[in-house]
Amino acid sequence: MKRERLVIFDYSGTLSMEAALFSRPERLTIELKVSGLADLGITTSDLFWTEIVNPTWEEGSLSRIGYATVMERSIREGLNPDVPEAVIERAVSSFVRRYLGNSVIEPRWRSILERVEGDETICGVVATDHYAETTGYIIEHLETLGIKAVSADSADTIMPGQIYVANSADFGSHKADPMFWGKLKKCLPLGGVTAIMIVDDFGFNETAGDAYAALAKVDKRKALTAALLKGVFSAPVEMVSFMIDEPDGGLKPGSMEKRIAEEISQVSDLIADHLWPPRKP
Repeated sequence: MKRERLVIFDYSGTLSMEAALFSRPERLTIELKVSGLADLGITTSDLFWTEIVNPTWEEGSLSRIGYATVMERSIREGLNPDVPEAVIERAVSSFVRRYLGNSVIEPRWRSILERVEGDETICGVVATDHYAETTGYIIEHLETLGIKAVSADSADTIMPGQIYVANSADFGSHKADPMFWGKLKKCLPLGGVTAIMIVDDFGFNETAGDAYAALAKVDKRKALTAALLKGVFSAPVEMVSFMIDEPDGGLKPGSMEKRIAEEISQVSDLIADHLWPPRKP
């Protein structure tokens, strides 16, 4: 059966709130200590972002070099050369493994993902700007939920009963670049798509404590994403926002879990009503 509909799920901050929460200062500071990166001089979240992530993001998220490799190089170049190579590799490996391993897909998404996977009129895609290692982890996290998944980059046709993972590191371009969506369209292929739905936090859940600024960015990202998808696929786009509202002081752990569960339930119902509208009597 022809895949007439494309349903796209964002990963970090949408399917995986754990990925977004891991990067918040209070959690990240702990993880730097646990992994051993703090012993190498990366003691604060600010230092981690300014010295490790920001200078290497373009290379790391647009190539197959991998998170571990760019991180090791950044630490090696910024540290005393007497630090043994094995010590750096051990700390970096621990951090990357804990970050990506803990960035699980929330089990409450399982029901809607199963329906998307099982609908022969739909092509389901998890799209993300991330490092090369992430593709394998996302596939593993989906399979833990019983969802079969494969890399979109390695596909050349759409097979029934599976979801595709499209990663910027595999595609060589970010989601804000029409080349990303053009490659997705070519890989699967998706030339006959007549309707698109994208489920995304549009960066909102990765910014805590400044809802006003985050919402302003969300509006820009939504407009850009809609324009890109319409331009590449020549099909109407339904935008579904997944946003966890938090007070300035943040939500307590128990409250956060409850809020995530509520939002997933509401958004899943919205998706289902749109994709499989109830038949009128």
